Amino acid sequence: MSEDLKLTILKRLDSDGLIESTRVAFKDVPEETVLGALKSLESQEKVSYKTLTTEFWTIEPEGKDQLENGSYEARIFAAVPAGSQGVSMKDLEAQFGKVAKLGQGKCMAEKWLKKDGDMLVRLVDSVVDQVKANLEVVKAEGMHPDPSVIKDLKRRKLIKANKILSYAVKKGADFSTELKKQATDLTLEMLQSGAWKSSEFKKFNFDSLGVNAAGGHLHPLMKVREEFRQVFFETGFEEMPTNNFVESSFWNFDALFVPQQHPARKLQDTFFLIDPVHANALPDFWERVKDVHEKGGYGSIGYRYNWSEEEAKTLVLRTHTTAITAHMLHKLAQGPYRPAKYFSIDRVYRNEAVDATHLAEFHQVEGVIADKNMSLGSLIAFLDMFFKKMGMSNLRFKPTYNPYTEPSMEIFSYHEGLGRWLEIGNSGMFRPEMLRSLGLEEGVQVAGFGLSLERPTMFKYSINNIRELVGHKVKLSDIAANPACRLDKKMGREAEQQSAAVNKI
Repeated sequence: MSEDLKLTILKRLDSDGLIESTRVAFKDVPEETVLGALKSLESQEKVSYKTLTTEFWTIEPEGKDQLENGSYEARIFAAVPAGSQGVSMKDLEAQFGKVAKLGQGKCMAEKWLKKDGDMLVRLVDSVVDQVKANLEVVKAEGMHPDPSVIKDLKRRKLIKANKILSYAVKKGADFSTELKKQATDLTLEMLQSGAWKSSEFKKFNFDSLGVNAAGGHLHPLMKVREEFRQVFFETGFEEMPTNNFVESSFWNFDALFVPQQHPARKLQDTFFLIDPVHANALPDFWERVKDVHEKGGYGSIGYRYNWSEEEAKTLVLRTHTTAITAHMLHKLAQGPYRPAKYFSIDRVYRNEAVDATHLAEFHQVEGVIADKNMSLGSLIAFLDMFFKKMGMSNLRFKPTYNPYTEPSMEIFSYHEGLGRWLEIGNSGMFRPEMLRSLGLEEGVQVAGFGLSLERPTMFKYSINNIRELVGHKVKLSDIAANPACRLDKKMGREAEQQSAAVNKI
């Protein structure tokens, strides 16, 4: 059909020189079929065409009612008896319903009727139903010669505009009545046989949009990570660089006042590098760290053991982002005093058995605040504000032990869906043995807190097994379908559990 139509168009142009309207010339062919043929011929420069738009009007259901039974105003006028007796509006409403009010208003505007107390009486003996007459013209012609009539009928929602598309066609730059099959690709066979020399190639349309490419989708961890970042930025924090995945044991442990005999530094908890095994050198303040471990200082007696430089140089995959915090606090100490807020969100590594809730690598969210006169109360006040931004307003704090913070607190939040308290993070005040060794002056206190990224993500997206969040078991279709994250709104398992609790009540 398409090829036959193309030949018909070309022959009509060859004989007539112009097709004024395809709707007239090819009235039995759908316009979309005609357009497809024209586009194909235009790409070969055999024809050019322009779109013609014709507007016509059709009668709406309300208009059809008035066309058949008369306009509302004509009906109301006919219902009012001649003479001064008139009829009450109440009687008209009982007879005509809502039409009575509409028709009465038009009658009075046209000065056909007037009010006499509670009655409507005629001002004229007869009227012409011009609305019905106008609708008859529109029905017959598809339009009306008076634009003001069309405007009025449209305003009254009696008619609706419709558009008819057709095309005016003329000869193109390369017009002929012969149709050649155009090649769309230059093939190996064409090159080998030389057929490309006589082939006609279809032109590329560089203006076409083409097929929509499937876009990428953010992993749920990245969605939740971005929400955390925005909360940190809103509260004045600066993001720390986190591209050091390999650290010396000095920065990962020793600078944080973690003793070299601590269980966390053993093979069962930490990944050690095989090649190279050791860092080339330690930072210039390493002796201060050695002294505070061996002898103590700043109110501490230390750990009283022989500190090993070789052990401090051992390279590990960082077990926490606090190693980055140590770098940043040391850098902060090199300049004049200024308060600072730092945060980081990135991967850390632990030599742990993999199960439904644990992986050998995970993301740690960490924040630190350095300032003079910081106290545990300051930290608690900040954490209350910080977690409120994530929809957690009911917090509790429990004393705990961390090697490099004292005092230290676990952070708990009451989960309404589960009906119990959940641990959501850890926090504390960094020890002076760590801060003074890094070079921070007396009086500067540093508060820190941290939590995992995976646990809130699993709650937000109703994921029960962490291996379905990270690793080869992740379903790409789920990543594409997951909604944006809102830390301050109930979603996923939180919403499910809250709904279940409400239903139980």
